[in-house]
Amino acid sequence: MDDCGGLEHKFARFSEGLAITDNAVIEGYASLFGQADQGGDVVEAGAYAASIKALASEGRKVKMLWQHDPAQPIGVWDEVREDKRGLWVKGRLLEATQKGQEAIALIGAGAIDGLSIGYRAVKASKNDKGQRLLKELELWEVSLVTFPMLPSARVAAKGGDPEGDTLRELAAVLRDARLELAQR
Repeated sequence: MDDCGGLEHKFARFSEGLAITDNAVIEGYASLFGQADQGGDVVEAGAYAASIKALASEGRKVKMLWQHDPAQPIGVWDEVREDKRGLWVKGRLLEATQKGQEAIALIGAGAIDGLSIGYRAVKASKNDKGQRLLKELELWEVSLVTFPMLPSARVAAKGGDPEGDTLRELAAVLRDARLELAQR
């Protein structure tokens, strides 16, 4: 938990590198259900439903931030929804902002490969493994971040550069193999 009014963060990793389309669109999963993150938290299916509904009824959107900094919005999430797998997001990086331009360059280079959600736990319990089961969350923001906490949650974006996509896929395979070896 951080000191920003009790707002917590949960991280996810981009899959196979993140490509950016001409209009800087990114999409994928910011959170996956039923998987323990490195902090021992497990988000249950339906945890975001009430928050997403409340935001829509109030005409508000989940914010897209850079490294959880509320002073650095870098884009907009056009779609945020739950499906049976997790929390799926789709949005646009704003190239008119300095941080938006930097994010596009860093993602393209493979230097940034994570997403993190900023939320407040509304309902949670502990299981017999000592894991916190997150049953209802108030979702505030989804940030692009350097260090993700939930490596198995994946985000992808559509890219128009087949050669770049192949190189990013190769880099992802090498990165995943390195991480697997490090865990042994």
